[in-house]
Amino acid sequence: MTAPALKTIHNAGSVNGRDADVSFADSTDAGLLDAYSTAGVQAAERISPSVAFIEVSKTAAGRDAVERGTREMRGSGSGFVFTPDGFILTNSHVVHGATKLVVTLSDGRRFDAAVVGDDPGTDLAVIRIFARELIAAPLGDSSQIRVGQLAIAIGNPYGFQYSVTAGVVSALGRSLRSESGRLIDNVIQTDAALNPGNSGGPLVNSRGEVIGVNTAVILPAQGLCFAVAVNTAKFTAGQLIMHGRIRRAHLGVGGQNVTVPRLIVRAQNLRSECGVLVTAIESHSPAERAGLREGDVILALEDLPVQGVDDLHKLLTDSRIGVRCRLTLLRRSERVELEVVPGEMETKDSS
Repeated sequence: MTAPALKTIHNAGSVNGRDADVSFADSTDAGLLDAYSTAGVQAAERISPSVAFIEVSKTAAGRDAVERGTREMRGSGSGFVFTPDGFILTNSHVVHGATKLVVTLSDGRRFDAAVVGDDPGTDLAVIRIFARELIAAPLGDSSQIRVGQLAIAIGNPYGFQYSVTAGVVSALGRSLRSESGRLIDNVIQTDAALNPGNSGGPLVNSRGEVIGVNTAVILPAQGLCFAVAVNTAKFTAGQLIMHGRIRRAHLGVGGQNVTVPRLIVRAQNLRSECGVLVTAIESHSPAERAGLREGDVILALEDLPVQGVDDLHKLLTDSRIGVRCRLTLLRRSERVELEVVPGEMETKDSS
C-alpha cells in the first residue's frame, strides 16, 4: 500500500517522462533563501550606520591587601544612535559606573561620550556624543511583533565590531529580572545569537526597524537570548533625557512574598491568597507615617491586588508620587485599610 502511494506522488511531479520534483524543490528553496537573504542584507545595511561600539573604563577598588588602591577596568558593549543630535541608547550594565566612554561609529569616527541617564531597573541607559551627520536608527513598534518573525541582532561581541546574527522572535511577554532586582516586563525572547559585547545593540525586524535592545543571554543554554522591547525603551529614554533617571514611587518597606492561610482568606473574604509581608520599615518613610508595622501583609493598593513584591513595584509608578492612596493589608488576622502618600524613590531600589 505504501509503495503505490509514493509512486503516485512521484509521477505527479513528472514532465514529459522526466522527474521534475527535485528541480522544482531546488528552485523553491533558492527563492526562499534569496528572499531571506535580501531581507537580512537590507535590514543590516539600514541599521548598521547607527550602531555604536562603546569602549568603557571603570575604576574599581582593590579586593585585598595585596591589591591596594584602585585599578582601572575596561570593557565594551554596543549601542545605537536614536536621535540625529547624538543620543545613543544602550544597556545600563554597560555604562553604569563608567569613568570614561569612547564611542566608535561604523564610519570609523571616534568620540568621547557622557552618560545622560541610567536606569538599572530596566537595564537601559542613554549616553550622548556631539557629532555631525549622524544617522538615527528607525524605531519600530514592539506591540506589532509576532512570534516567528525574522529578528536580526547587530553588535560587537567580544570586540568583533558590527557583527550580524539572525534568528526569529521565539516568544513575547517574557519577564526578566534586572541586576537591580526589578522585573523588566514584555521582554522579547529570540534565538538570534548574542554574546558578551552585544549588550545594548539593536534587535531589528526585516525592515531594519529597531524592535528591541539586546540585553541578556542565558548561559550555558543556546538560543535563549533576550531584548528589552523598544516601546519600553522609548518611554525610558524620554524620561532619562528629561530627568536623568526614572521617577518611581516608593513606600519605604522591605518585604517578601507570602501565602495567606485559607482560613483567614475565607473569614476576611479576601480576593487573593497571596500578599507582601512587611519585614522592615525605613525611618521617616511614607510607610512609617502611614502607620504600617512589621508583620503586616500588604494585599492591595487602591483596590489593585498585590500578590507579590513585583506587583507592588509595578503599581508604584511616578503617577503615584505625592498622591494619597488606600492601602489594604492584613494585620494579624484582621483586615485593615490605611492611607499612604508614596514618596519619590531616590537612590535605593526598594518598595
